[in-house]
Amino acid sequence: MAALPPSPQSENISGEQNDSDLIQKTDDSHRETLPNLPTGKGWMTEHLVQYQGFRFSPNGLKNLMWLHDHFNPRPTDIFLASFPKTGTTWLKALVFATVNRTRHSFSDHPLLTNNPHDCFPFLDAYLHGKDPTFLDLDGSPTPRLLSTHVPYALLPDSMTANRSCRFVYIYRDPKDVLVSKWHFLSKRRPKELPPFSLEEAFELFCRGISHNGPFWDHVLGYWKASLEIPEKILFLKYEDLQEEPFAAVKRIGEFLGFPFSLEEERGSG
Repeated sequence: MAALPPSPQSENISGEQNDSDLIQKTDDSHRETLPNLPTGKGWMTEHLVQYQGFRFSPNGLKNLMWLHDHFNPRPTDIFLASFPKTGTTWLKALVFATVNRTRHSFSDHPLLTNNPHDCFPFLDAYLHGKDPTFLDLDGSPTPRLLSTHVPYALLPDSMTANRSCRFVYIYRDPKDVLVSKWHFLSKRRPKELPPFSLEEAFELFCRGISHNGPFWDHVLGYWKASLEIPEKILFLKYEDLQEEPFAAVKRIGEFLGFPFSLEEERGSG
């Protein structure tokens, strides 16, 4: 796997070293690395840096470094991996409900009152200042459900070498990914900025300039890995999930070690 610039490793977030010191070292490494990377125009006002063939916002690169420096995976961890705007939120809800179906009843199910992102947090996207303990990773129940947009080639060795961890990857028709991302960012565009045209978004997307892009390299990385280690990575197509959701959820349950019983399958009808 690709190696990030060296920085001291921690056994876990709550290890012997002071948390603030560990985060400061990651901050320093990020500050030293960032000026040396190629930078180009991104979507709307944000510039993206190019790191080992992929594009990240400056904060996105910092989060990637945090992942390498501070995350300690468990063999039972379940990761949902995806390129942005490929159906991540829907799949999070399906996987969470599948894995936790014996823990909650319909009347008090967490998804009734919580966004799927709250139940299935992004491992690499919510670094709040200098405090990464917001996820309370060490205190999370087993199996931990965590998601990531990081390309497979840039994941820490600790996540890819452990054959016990499971990844569910979802991909989608690139035309729909482009349009979904354009709509999403257009809604968040500050009023003082001029409109961001679909034509401009199309040009950037085709050139591979997108968060965690290029899209094709992102998809191919997980696809190739799924062929090499099919017991570790389940490769799903969003359109197949739309067409046959029951078959897809059944496949997910079996892959993750939470198969549906015959009684459950009969009850779904």
